[in-house]
Amino acid sequence: MTQPRYFTPATGLWLSMFIAVLGWSAINPKDLFTWFLEVLPALIGLILLTLTRSRFPLTPLLYMLILVHAVVLMVGGHYTYAEVPLFDWLKQPLGFERNHYDKVGHFMQGFAPAILAREILIRFQVVNGNGWRSLMVISVCLAFSAFYELIEWWVAELSGTAAEAFLGTQGYVWDTQSDMAFALVGAVSALICLSAWHDKQIKALLKTA
Repeated sequence: MTQPRYFTPATGLWLSMFIAVLGWSAINPKDLFTWFLEVLPALIGLILLTLTRSRFPLTPLLYMLILVHAVVLMVGGHYTYAEVPLFDWLKQPLGFERNHYDKVGHFMQGFAPAILAREILIRFQVVNGNGWRSLMVISVCLAFSAFYELIEWWVAELSGTAAEAFLGTQGYVWDTQSDMAFALVGAVSALICLSAWHDKQIKALLKTA
């Protein structure tokens, strides 16, 4: 039996890295409920990528960003976002009053989805023109970020104090607004830094399709 074209050494490496970090993350997490909530989006993403890999493969850049985003989620799930050791260590030398790993997570919440939204919009020719496309991408990322904040609220209402580690506000009154701001910065940064590279990969992918 010949190996499917869509299964490549790069695919195997991607899966190996995902599973390795997931396995580490699942070993004695700080809070099991928080771990499940944080890792669940990565697991859903893995399922969706598996189901669509053969008929709608993505660009290598996008696969890489999805993996990085998944790792950020798994690390946050293992320690909780408020207690990631590196960012605890950084508090004193940088003068921080809180652990800011959650802002890394929300930056990635805009950075990776921006390229995902951009790829879908381009390949399905949903909107024409770079300006309108960028506006749509940013709007999608902000909508996603806002919806995630609603999910956090619903989880908190349903589970009470059990969701405190998941929310990760650490007493910061503007946590929700700053989370969305970091997602916005992530989305804009991705468009500025990666659009040209992304265009080249889309063209190469469509030629081989």
